[in-house]
Amino acid sequence: MGAPLLVMLSAAGAFGQEPTVSNQVSGTTVLLQAVSVVDTHVVWVSGHGGTYVRTVDGGRHWRVGRVRGADTLQFRDVHAVDASTAYLLSAGTGDLSRIYKTTDGGASWDLLFRNTAPTAFYDCFDFWDPHRGIAYSDAVDGQLVILRTNDGKTWHRLPADHVPAAAGSEGGFAASGTCVVTHGARHAWIGTGAGDTARMIRTGDAGLTWTAAPVPMVSGSNVSGVFTVAFRDLMHGAALGGDLQRAEDFTQNVIVTDNGGRTWRPVGRPTFPGAVYGATYVPNSVPPILVAVGPAGAAYSVDDGEIWRSLSDANHWGLGFAGSRAGWLVGPNGQITHVRFGGGS
Repeated sequence: MGAPLLVMLSAAGAFGQEPTVSNQVSGTTVLLQAVSVVDTHVVWVSGHGGTYVRTVDGGRHWRVGRVRGADTLQFRDVHAVDASTAYLLSAGTGDLSRIYKTTDGGASWDLLFRNTAPTAFYDCFDFWDPHRGIAYSDAVDGQLVILRTNDGKTWHRLPADHVPAAAGSEGGFAASGTCVVTHGARHAWIGTGAGDTARMIRTGDAGLTWTAAPVPMVSGSNVSGVFTVAFRDLMHGAALGGDLQRAEDFTQNVIVTDNGGRTWRPVGRPTFPGAVYGATYVPNSVPPILVAVGPAGAAYSVDDGEIWRSLSDANHWGLGFAGSRAGWLVGPNGQITHVRFGGGS
């Protein structure tokens, strides 16, 4: 179930005790990419081969499922409402990009959206509440593509004049399901790349209109830019990413904002090289804990990315936390790793 995990004992001073990590048995060997945490007990994870896994007891037991007729799909994002209700987003060109929903714990799934644009590639989605959400695709014919739903059932593409024009071949990265993040009832951010300049696209009116601005993230190729976005409140956020062609390098791949995403500045680099695939702030943690994962490991910061400590040297793609004592990292070969920080709830 993955490489041995490295725990840094130096964290004791920050939390009263060091973080602990332990592997859990997922019951599958597929690549797991995204995590959606409802609470300390209920967690959904999405993966390849039409697969999802769910726990209702904090990971002591995981149940593996596969969406009927979706064996070839890669579910790169998941959004869980509760133990019974969840959405899955599959990524790929053309009709490989789809959105499904279950209301019976995965016993059945409804196909809500099936992409018909041959060159569209949906990367990730997120929700403000159980019914209102957005999904983001790579640019099509020079235009960014954003879907919106108000009822959790029907999805509509926003008109072209409501979103910025694409910056060349601009797109997202369907790595961990976190290139789109919502906050509160109306705000959301989308991190982009795959072009000359990485950008942050944001909305303050629940996705009706969007603005874009360049950010100081490594960029300049079709495999570099922002991979993941995390906000701990409406003002303070982080964006992380990298360059897939520079897996052994430490690049400028962590930036932060303290004004809601209007401007960004570089900070420190995680302890592992290469790209960061996923990141999140641990809910209600004091001090705020920012966790980042990628193929070369996992790391965390308690000062908004200035200084980082190593958490793991295993290959991780996605993550999610209920609080400082309950978090999950996922990755290849069905890997699910439980993380617990000292203090908090």
